[in-house]
Amino acid sequence: MTQIDQPLQLPPHPLDAFQLWFDDAVRARVPDPTIMTLATATAQGRPDARIVLFKGMSDGGFSFYTNYSSRKARELEANPFAALVFHWQELKRQVRIEGTVIRVSAGESDAYFQSRPRGSQIGAWASPQSEVISDREILIRRVEEAQSRFGEGLVPRPEFWGGYVVQPERIEFWEERPSRLHERIVYQKTVERNGTPQGMGWSQSRLAP
Repeated sequence: MTQIDQPLQLPPHPLDAFQLWFDDAVRARVPDPTIMTLATATAQGRPDARIVLFKGMSDGGFSFYTNYSSRKARELEANPFAALVFHWQELKRQVRIEGTVIRVSAGESDAYFQSRPRGSQIGAWASPQSEVISDREILIRRVEEAQSRFGEGLVPRPEFWGGYVVQPERIEFWEERPSRLHERIVYQKTVERNGTPQGMGWSQSRLAP
């Protein structure tokens, strides 16, 4: 059987499949396997996308952190649905995720914030993320003010900063193959007839490239 004929085989649960591929990316020393595209939309459906960093699994989903006043956070509060894309070019693989978004707990945000470098902690206090500023000197002054405020002591997490989790409802695994006959395996969360999620069940299907 040639490479073009080899079918992609993945575990029954998509989070197990993701962990396998993520571990492959780490072992392959992909420059930064945690890089992911986050796509959001306004309440009116206007899309927006940017690169963020994956910070692990939480509440059965994919977590990241941001300022709760940022553009992405405002969009998520108004329209709590998002899409993610991981692209590991070195492995010729990508993972596409769609789902609902919730905030992580305050305790979890606190724990992650304290794991960050001190400079990043100060930066979270100093930056009015996504707001218009007249010049960079404003940021420098705000950093100096935060450094003076906290001195050498503990830097607490700002109430306006924390995590979100994209809880997946659809996950697609894509792997490049010759002649553009790529492999695509999609998992869809099973639903009851009234449209509500049915436990943690997932269906698995193969898509044409």
